[in-house]
Amino acid sequence: MRAALGALVLVVLAAACTEVPESAAPAPQPDRVEAVIDLSDQAVTVTRRAGGRVETHVWPVSTGRAGYPTPTGRFHPTMLSPNHRSSLYDDAPMPWSVFFNGNIGIHGTYEIASLGRPVSHGCVRLHPDHARTFYAMVEAAGKSATLITVQP
Repeated sequence: MRAALGALVLVVLAAACTEVPESAAPAPQPDRVEAVIDLSDQAVTVTRRAGGRVETHVWPVSTGRAGYPTPTGRFHPTMLSPNHRSSLYDDAPMPWSVFFNGNIGIHGTYEIASLGRPVSHGCVRLHPDHARTFYAMVEAAGKSATLITVQP
């Protein structure tokens, strides 16, 4: 009886010490991007989770001025356009556009002196370098894995 019990203990210990095959290892989490736009602070916090790493940026923005509100709520991007021009406002350049609510999007602006205060027609304007970085994150993660939150 003792010999059988000892053999059973050895089998259990051997099984506990074996390596887990890669197919049983947890699957890596997909890339995720979240942008939280704070209208009162005129800033966006962008967080990217990819490959077990977390990357966070806080950038100044310009949002909708009086009469042209930036919509609040939670959105997923609907369209990406790297070299967009406005069909509503005199063909104005909107580089690195990530649209999330009809004609409203996050995009670069060349009026960087205006960043930090509401001056747009409802869109969220960023420095062109930041807009390019955000666009690349969204493109890599995908529209369904990107969440844009606009809060008062």
